[in-house]
Amino acid sequence: MKDKEDILNNIRKIADSVCESEGIELVHLEYHRESGGVILRVYIDKPGGVTLDNCTGVSRQLNDLLDIHFEELPPYTLEVSSPGLDRPLVKKGDYEKFKGKTAKIRTKKPLNGQKKFTGVLSGVTGEFLKLAIDGRTVEIPLGDILKGRLQ
Repeated sequence: MKDKEDILNNIRKIADSVCESEGIELVHLEYHRESGGVILRVYIDKPGGVTLDNCTGVSRQLNDLLDIHFEELPPYTLEVSSPGLDRPLVKKGDYEKFKGKTAKIRTKKPLNGQKKFTGVLSGVTGEFLKLAIDGRTVEIPLGDILKGRLQ
């Protein structure tokens, strides 16, 4: 079987296509093993928020396409939902889109001895996220961000 990153990239292409055809944004994918088995979580959004019908429609289409294109996948549970209030920040554009909102950022390696940051998103300059924390601006290299979520 392919490695996890290859699987996710291929699933992302199919999920992106399904979402685009429905006028929905694919926010984030997660694929990992949990106590109940393998879980594929798909977070979707659109202006005004997603409805249960949006989630159901994407889930049905994606499930059918994955069954066709990924016969080698172990049995999995597909979950399609809104990203919720603690929306993951994944793409460079997410940090611009939610400028002015509070976010939690975790980095791969320490930056000035710290790996966890909470502050107000102040935008992106080049390849650096600007985060306002207690009256000062911290610049975090986008490539060093392990996880970002709205607070």
